[in-house]
Amino acid sequence: MDVDTDIERIRMTPTTDQPCDAPSRGPIALSATVLATIVLITAIAPLATDMYVPAFPLVGRDLGASATQVQLTLTTFFVGMALGQLVGGPASDRIGRRMPLLVSLAVLAAASVVCAYSPSIAVMMAARLVQGFSGGWAMVIARSIVVDLTRGAELVRAMNLVAGVGGIAPIVGPLLGGVILQFSHWRVSFWVVAGLSALMLVAVAVGVPETLPAGKRHGGGLSHIVGTTKAVLRQRSFVGYLLVFGSSMGMIFAYVATSAFVLQSMNGLSPMLYSIDFAFNAVGLTIATLAAARLATRVSTRTVVGVGLAASAAAGVVLLIGAIWFHMPLPVALVGFFILMTAQGLVGPNAGALASDAVPEHPGTGSALLGFLQWCMAGVIAPLAGLGGTETAVPMAVIVTMLAVASAASLHVLARCATTQTD
Repeated sequence: MDVDTDIERIRMTPTTDQPCDAPSRGPIALSATVLATIVLITAIAPLATDMYVPAFPLVGRDLGASATQVQLTLTTFFVGMALGQLVGGPASDRIGRRMPLLVSLAVLAAASVVCAYSPSIAVMMAARLVQGFSGGWAMVIARSIVVDLTRGAELVRAMNLVAGVGGIAPIVGPLLGGVILQFSHWRVSFWVVAGLSALMLVAVAVGVPETLPAGKRHGGGLSHIVGTTKAVLRQRSFVGYLLVFGSSMGMIFAYVATSAFVLQSMNGLSPMLYSIDFAFNAVGLTIATLAAARLATRVSTRTVVGVGLAASAAAGVVLLIGAIWFHMPLPVALVGFFILMTAQGLVGPNAGALASDAVPEHPGTGSALLGFLQWCMAGVIAPLAGLGGTETAVPMAVIVTMLAVASAASLHVLARCATTQTD
């Protein structure tokens, strides 16, 4: 995949999937510089998580905390991400994109420094909450900028590029975290996040203009934000794509929460082999996402999502059969996980793009609801999928299968009013 070529091709073209209730927007180009900056901003949050997770035992030792307390630093980060996106999107619709994005990146850098210096687990939890909140605020504004500048097929392509290139973060994160632990201290991982945040702050200050003119902003206070949220949720197609997007995120988090137990504890893979397989699955997801970006102007995006959901359901059934009748043998787990993760490259980014395109008048609120649901799914699905512990993978397989079926129902029932040129 030639990512640079795809970035340069982000220009206005006829839409592939235009929701029946979406008004048109003017042709404004999305520059390669702005898109590259957005990609890096959206990668900061995965890095802040994936670099840190391998150090959990060392964090507990150094801060005198139990395993549960250390896990709560991840939970507080997820809560902060959800709240930051829920609040940041509507707020940016009201006051603009550029200044709130600069402030959020500055706060993210400062919170990361506090994490690096944390003397206790309580301070770490508080700093992680702020880190997640500011990171979520930055991510939702970054996505809103894409929605400001593109629509239709070009919005789909841009969102897929953001997700595809950003998908490298889950590959690089654990590896970088392992290198840091090998040669330095776990606190260095937070210094890396702080440095990246500062770098993005400079990039936005220099290369990202205000994309929401004053005349297109929405005034009002809390009551207006509530009213805008209600208006967005009244859009049937948006709700349908929102649920598909959320279910896709749920399948990803079910995999992330249980794959180590299934592959290492139940099947005896070494940590190194597990890391290689984890990276291999992330590569599959990234390639599928970039392929979907290439197909944006050629194939109906709903069709691409449908193919991804069919593959997800197939993976869920394979995993369920393996978990119930065969105690999840290694070949079944490896194949099932790879199909599942690759399929999400066709589902999540496309569903998110179609949801955003369904509410062009409120891009910040639409992005906020997408981000809020994503991180709520992280907090809810992960512990449910992990109920089997090291004994069984049945809860995970059941959740994956149910989410795939629910996604298909949402696509064909709630989002059925979307029309396509290629269907």
